[in-house]
Amino acid sequence: MSRYLFFFLILFSQSVFAAGLKDFEGTSHEMSEFIGQGKWSVVMIWAHDCPICNEEVQAYDLFHHDHADTDAEVLGISVDGGGREEEARAFLERHDPGFTNWIAGPREVSRMLTELSGRPLMGTPTFLLFDRSGKIRAFQVGKLDPQVIEDFIVRQQGDAAPE
Repeated sequence: MSRYLFFFLILFSQSVFAAGLKDFEGTSHEMSEFIGQGKWSVVMIWAHDCPICNEEVQAYDLFHHDHADTDAEVLGISVDGGGREEEARAFLERHDPGFTNWIAGPREVSRMLTELSGRPLMGTPTFLLFDRSGKIRAFQVGKLDPQVIEDFIVRQQGDAAPE
């Protein structure tokens, strides 16, 4: 059984939804600022108390570091808005990821996910992968090795190559 079976493709288009996303200084943001900017975009939805999020954030920091100047970036979105902002800040201080992180409440993030993928927030971490044009290409709830994303991107680029 291939590890790709767990990295589900989304086969429908989406509109970009703001979802009340803010940076940790309180400035509002929209997903369109991040996706569709000519690079693959990995969105990692996390919570401060999620064991898998705490375990995987460093691997996604390395992925971002390895790809940000060339072909892919990572955006973190915390679901800790609406009362747990200090815990989310402590998560960021503890892990010090080099990628951008925004925050919203779980309801706002769930609405955003439903708008983007047709699925509500089911848990953290949740990963979304957007291609260079901003089309959602994959959705995964739970643990996901960044190597799977790298392999997926390589396969997609290979599929797009002329024969």
